[in-house]
Amino acid sequence: MQETAFIWDLDGTLLDSYEAILAGIEETYRQFSLPYNKKEVRAFILKYSVQDLLEQVAKERGLDVGLLNQVRARSLAEKNAQVILMPGAREALAWANQRGIQQFVYTHKGENAFTILRALGLDSYFTEILTSQSGFARKPSPEAATYLINKYHLNPDRTYYIGDRTLDIEFAQNSGIQSINFLASPAACNQQIEQLEDISSLSF
Repeated sequence: MQETAFIWDLDGTLLDSYEAILAGIEETYRQFSLPYNKKEVRAFILKYSVQDLLEQVAKERGLDVGLLNQVRARSLAEKNAQVILMPGAREALAWANQRGIQQFVYTHKGENAFTILRALGLDSYFTEILTSQSGFARKPSPEAATYLINKYHLNPDRTYYIGDRTLDIEFAQNSGIQSINFLASPAACNQQIEQLEDISSLSF
């Protein structure tokens, strides 16, 4: 059985991508002549997800959510250059790699995740990268974590999902694994960090 393993979220955790995501949503709203309030949209996607936002907008406005998604994905792909690393991301990945910690990604991003990770020179750190295209139920369903635990014989007590939202903590809880998160939580599985550099000072 493997020792410590990290499963990373991307947006807001390893990638400072929210500005690019918001710009993509704004462009999508503009194409469909929808009113756009950046503050409200940001609050919504941080609490829920971009997919939930588009589904709600489609329902309210009688639009095709598939078409909204296509336009947004195209717009976001054009904004890849705006996506930068969170402070300390490369160092945290290298630190874990040096200690033999097996690393994975599970993100609600689509195939664009591979493009961005390759462009930033990070893809080689990960044993496997799971995206919204991998076919698993979305967080907080434990499906993706269960798949990784079974495939790679991971120890749930030593496997950590590293994220930035309550949804990520709930995903860890539901999966029976541990959580490292920028948010505080009463969940027993969670350890809060202020910045990615803090990970190296946690006890594993």
